[in-house]
Amino acid sequence: MAKNVGILAMDIYFPPTCVQQEALEAHDGASKGKYTIGLGQECMAFCSEVEDVISMSLTAVTNLLEKYKIDPKQIGRLEVGSETVIDKSKSIKTFLMQIFEKFGNTDIEGVDSTNACYGGTAALFNCVNWVESSSWDGRYGLVVCTDSAVYAEGPARPTGGAAAVVMLVGPDAPVAFESKLRGSHMSHAYDFYKPNLASEYPVVDGKLSQTCYLMALDTCYKCLCSKYEKLEGKQFSLSNADYFVFHSPYNKLVQKSFARLLFNDFMRNASSVDEAAKEKLGPFSTLSGDESYQSRDLEKVSQQLAKPLYDAKVQPSTLIPKQVGNMYTASLYAALASLIHNKHSELDGKRVVLFSYGSGLTATMFSLKLSEGHHPFSLSNILSVMNVAGKLKSRHEVILHFLQMCFVRYYVFFYIILTRLSGISHCIQSAYTDSCLEHFLLLVFF
Repeated sequence: MAKNVGILAMDIYFPPTCVQQEALEAHDGASKGKYTIGLGQECMAFCSEVEDVISMSLTAVTNLLEKYKIDPKQIGRLEVGSETVIDKSKSIKTFLMQIFEKFGNTDIEGVDSTNACYGGTAALFNCVNWVESSSWDGRYGLVVCTDSAVYAEGPARPTGGAAAVVMLVGPDAPVAFESKLRGSHMSHAYDFYKPNLASEYPVVDGKLSQTCYLMALDTCYKCLCSKYEKLEGKQFSLSNADYFVFHSPYNKLVQKSFARLLFNDFMRNASSVDEAAKEKLGPFSTLSGDESYQSRDLEKVSQQLAKPLYDAKVQPSTLIPKQVGNMYTASLYAALASLIHNKHSELDGKRVVLFSYGSGLTATMFSLKLSEGHHPFSLSNILSVMNVAGKLKSRHEVILHFLQMCFVRYYVFFYIILTRLSGISHCIQSAYTDSCLEHFLLLVFF
């Protein structure tokens, strides 16, 4: 039976075109700091007219196979997580099969998983469960999380982003699953959804979505704590994990979420927090669950108390989400990539707890145990291959191009023929090809 199953290798691709949130604030006439402080975001990537989730995925998968020297015939399962609809029937996975068909490998199980931002986690679980099962044939699993998040003009537009994260799954991994430490919450809500198939813009109830996120966080955390306590015979608290990684629609919600876990620890076992926290959180102990989600005072106090722990346990995972934006299914794993980028030399033997959320709603909190591993499947090599700093540095800041693309993408979804704008020169190391235009023209004529 395979042991220490998890992530052997990773890579990330995000478009080289981006817009600074400060510039977007100025263009939108928003108050200074509304996006940078209010949302906690710094920059936002976007797909130009020659990129989409297919091209990003093709680029990411090709790069991983080449950089880690993986024979495409060694892939036995390919799972994709995405909520970006390219075709209402044909999966993104089938587009990626072009990479493997030319090597004679069509015996690859798996297909797309879709539920808002959660699909990538479902895809990852599917691959991990496959490797751990009696169905495993000894080959690697491959997970692709890819999305382009775009919003209508208004307060949600600065929470867009785009990226593809690819992960190789197998045994003896440097990023191994603690499979029994997993808590999920699934429910029905209309906090964020896309009922209009002629538009890529979602319908968002921002206040409800935040409440659903925090409610799911509470439930998943309590479930994970309960499972830990049954396994270990002692209570779980924030001190039992070295790092926490969150799905990140925007950084301010990540800050609120970690503070919420501190409040959970206080409510479950007051002895797990210090005296200052007991004193300041005490007045909120009689609030109902619904009341606590709406209490600005509790939110403020919790964040103040949690800040030192946040800086140590969460902040190292926030780099890419703050710089690239909300990548939907890729957001959580871009945050994990950020942690490896910032703390790779300190992660051996550490426990990392991740929280995945998808509106509608689906959520899971799960635990990973990290080790340095052995080349090529080592944290050091993952760091080198991802080259996060280099990719961020090589981007092009183009606010006018972003505004043009918002206009173009809107009308493309209403069946107007797409013509190329400037931008191909920015697509360095991208598998953009003519397939992007092909997808759009299929919308126009068929």
